[in-house]
Amino acid sequence: MLAGHLPKLAPGSGAVSRRRFLIGAAAVGGGLAVGFRVAGAADSPVQAQAPFAHVEMNPFSAYLTITPEGLVVVHSAHLEMGQGSYHGLATLVAEELDADWSQMRADGAWGNTQAYGNLVWGGAIQGTGGSTAIASSFDRYRQAGAAARAMLIAAASSAWKVPKAEITVENGVLSHPSGRRAGFGDVIGAAAAVPIPTDVSLKDPKDWKLIGNPNLPRIDSREKSTGRERFTIDVKLPGMLTAVMIHPPLFGATLKSFDATQAKAVKGVVDVVSTPRGIAVVAENMWAAMKGREAVTAEWDDTKAEKRSTAELAASYRDLASRPGTVARDEGNVEAALSGAAKVLEATFEFPYLAHAALEPLNAVARRTEDGIIEVWGGHQIPDLYQATAAQVAETTPDKVRLHVMKTGGSFGRRAVPDADVIVEAVSVAKALGWRAPVKVQWTREDDMRAGRYRPMYVHALQAGLDAQGRLVAWRNRIVGQSIVTNTPFAGLVKNGIDVTSVEGAATIPYAIPNLRVELTTTENGVPVLWWRAVGSTHTAFAVEAFLDEVAEAAGKDPVAFRLELLSGHPRHAGVLRLAAEKAGWDRPPPEGRFRGVAVAESFSTFVAQIAEVSMEGGRPKVERVVCAVDCGVAVNPDMIRAQMEGGIGFGLGAIMKSQVTLDGGAVQESNFDGYDVLRIDEMPHVEVHVVQSTERPTGVGEPGVPPIGPAVANAVYAATRQRMRVLPFSRAQGV
Repeated sequence: MLAGHLPKLAPGSGAVSRRRFLIGAAAVGGGLAVGFRVAGAADSPVQAQAPFAHVEMNPFSAYLTITPEGLVVVHSAHLEMGQGSYHGLATLVAEELDADWSQMRADGAWGNTQAYGNLVWGGAIQGTGGSTAIASSFDRYRQAGAAARAMLIAAASSAWKVPKAEITVENGVLSHPSGRRAGFGDVIGAAAAVPIPTDVSLKDPKDWKLIGNPNLPRIDSREKSTGRERFTIDVKLPGMLTAVMIHPPLFGATLKSFDATQAKAVKGVVDVVSTPRGIAVVAENMWAAMKGREAVTAEWDDTKAEKRSTAELAASYRDLASRPGTVARDEGNVEAALSGAAKVLEATFEFPYLAHAALEPLNAVARRTEDGIIEVWGGHQIPDLYQATAAQVAETTPDKVRLHVMKTGGSFGRRAVPDADVIVEAVSVAKALGWRAPVKVQWTREDDMRAGRYRPMYVHALQAGLDAQGRLVAWRNRIVGQSIVTNTPFAGLVKNGIDVTSVEGAATIPYAIPNLRVELTTTENGVPVLWWRAVGSTHTAFAVEAFLDEVAEAAGKDPVAFRLELLSGHPRHAGVLRLAAEKAGWDRPPPEGRFRGVAVAESFSTFVAQIAEVSMEGGRPKVERVVCAVDCGVAVNPDMIRAQMEGGIGFGLGAIMKSQVTLDGGAVQESNFDGYDVLRIDEMPHVEVHVVQSTERPTGVGEPGVPPIGPAVANAVYAATRQRMRVLPFSRAQGV
C-alpha cells in the first residue's frame, strides 16, 4: 500500500555505522529483552555488517525477549495480516541468534517510533504496507539476534570460566568442548547483566541456515490450523458489550435524527448512541445488536452527499481522458512523434471501484481501565496514528492509550486508514456509554461492502506511435481518477499536483521509448477511496502491459521479444521475463485449446513476470496455468514468497474477471459475496513460482504478485478470442 511512495533512503546509505546504531537491553520479568534500531537501510547487495557502538535506549523498544523457559519472542514492528511478517522477522532473529526454530514466537509491537518506525518510509512513523516489512527490518532484527547471542555467550563464559571463543551456539543450546551445555533460559539472568557488546557482526550469507531455507515451517501454522489463533473478532473481555453501526446510506450524508424506541425494546439491547460516524446499537451480543439495528429509524441529510452512479462517473472520466492533464513524466516530444508516426494506435481502459473484502470484517475493542488507561484491541496497521487518534477521541493524551496489536484476517490496505475509522467508532461508543464496559465494534460484511473504502475508479487513454520499421517511438498515457492521499495525513505524496499513487507503474515504466508523456487528471467526488493491494500498479500495469501487447502485434513482433528489446537498460525486469518465458515454454506452442499471454511489472521494488495460459469454456476464459518469476532480492523465506505470489495471483484474478463496486444514485449496490464476486477455489489455476536467486537487498512480496496477472490473462484471452479486454471486470465485456 502506501509504503513504496514515502521517501526512500539514498542509495548507499545503509551501511551500519557506529553512530547510527541504537541498542538497549534489560531484564524483563525474569527474562532478557534486547532491542535496537538501525537508522538506515542499504540498497547495495547484502554483506556482513560492520561492528556497532552502544547508545542508551529505552528497554521498551526491545525487539526480542527470551523467557526463563527458553522461548524467544520476537516483537514485530509490522502487523501480521496473513502475509507472514511475523514469520519473516522471527527468521531474521533466529538466524543470528542460532535459536532452534521450535523456540520462536512472535507478537505485535508498538509505542516507540524510534525503535519501530518503518525505515523504508523514512522512519518517522510505524506502519505496515507497501511490502516493506522485511526491507525495513532486515538489518535491525538480525542485529538484535546477534546482540542477544553475544550476551548469552558472555554470560556462559563468565559462569563456566572459559573463553567466549570456545563457546558455540546451535539450535538454542550453548556448549563448550568440556561438555558443559546450557539452554538460553538457563543463562538469561546473567546475560541481562552483561554490558552491551560493541563488536557484534552479522553472519556471512554463506553461513545462513534459516534465511533462504525453503522448508522452514511457518511460525503460526499450528495455531491457525488448530483454531487457536486469536484475532480481534475472538476478543472477549469480562462484561464486554458488542456494537454494530448504522452508517449513512450515501457517502457524505449526515445524521439529522433517529428513533431507537423499538430497538431498545429488543432483548439484549443495552443502548443506542450517536457517534461522529453514525449510529451505534450496543447489545449484550452480536445477534441482539443486529436485531436492534433493524428496529432503528433514522433521518439523514443528503444535501452534500454523492449521488452519481458509477455509469455517470465513468462517462465523465472518459470525457476528461480526452483532454490534457497535469504532466507526471515528459520525455522527448510526444506530439511531434505521434504526428510523424507511420502507425498510431489508441485504446481506452476502464477500471471499477473495488472493495478490499478481507476475510475478517473491520472490528476493534475499546475500554478504559480504573487508572484511566484507554486500551484498544485491533488490527493496528498504523499504530502511531491510531494511538494519537484514540487519545483525541477519548480526550486524553497518547501516553494514556495502550494498543493491543492483534493478528488480523486480511487487510489488503483496508486497515491502514488515515482517519482510523473503526478505532474511532470503538472509542467513541465506549466513551458515549460512560466507559462502563468494554465495547467491541464489529462490522458485518454488508458494512464492509457499503460503508467501506475502495480502490478508486480509473480511466486510462493511451496512444502509441510506430515508425516505418515497427519501432515504438511515441507513448502517451492520460490517467483519470481520484487521489487516495489528498486531505489525509499523507497528502505530502501529492507533488506538483501529482498523486504518486495514481501514476506509479505508468510514470515509472521501464521501457526505452524516446518520446513518452504521462498525464494525470485528479477527480473529486464523495466516494471514499484507499490504497488497495499493490495500489496504483493494479490499474497502471494492466493498461501498460495490455496496450503494449497491442503495439507488439501492430509491429509484427513477438510480445516477449518486443518487451526485451525495450528493456535493455533494466536487467531485473528482463531477467524475470526471460525466466518466466523459459519455464512456461514460450518458445513452444501451448497445448491444444490453450492460449498464452505475458506481462511484467515492478511494484515496491520487486520485479514479477507472469505468463498465463487460458482455455475457453462456454465463451468464457478459464485460467489453467500461471508461470510466475519473481525477483525480490535476498529470498528470506522462499516458501512464503511462493505463497504470496500464489495468493496475489488469485486475488488479482478475482478482481479482473469478476469484482466491481457499483453505485446507483450514489448508493453501493453490492452488499456481500453474492454480488461482489471473487475467485472461487475451483477457479484457481495451477501456479508455478520461480524465485530468482539474488544478493540484492530484500524487498517485499505481499503485493507485487497482483499487477501482472490481469494483463497476462487479458493478453491470453485476446490470443484465444481476438477480443481486447479494455473494460474491467471481464464479466462486463460482451460475450465473455
